Amino acid sequence: MKLSTRNCLKGKVVEVKEGQVAAKVKVDIGGGNVITSAITVDAVKDLGLKVGDQVCVLIKATSVMIGKE
Repeated sequence: MKLSTRNCLKGKVVEVKEGQVAAKVKVDIGGGNVITSAITVDAVKDLGLKVGDQVCVLIKATSVMIGKE
């Protein structure tokens, strides 16, 4: 599979929480960093995602925000 996305962070699924429609998938990318992705439950099932799976987190955004108090 080829993708235009250039940001691919490899990691391990550490949590999958399914709701009725959406799911939160947490991926440990190392160094104490965990990325949380909100995807559909159908996508979780199609990918067969489960804790312990090695995955690639792909990020493609039109903006990145940073806040500080």
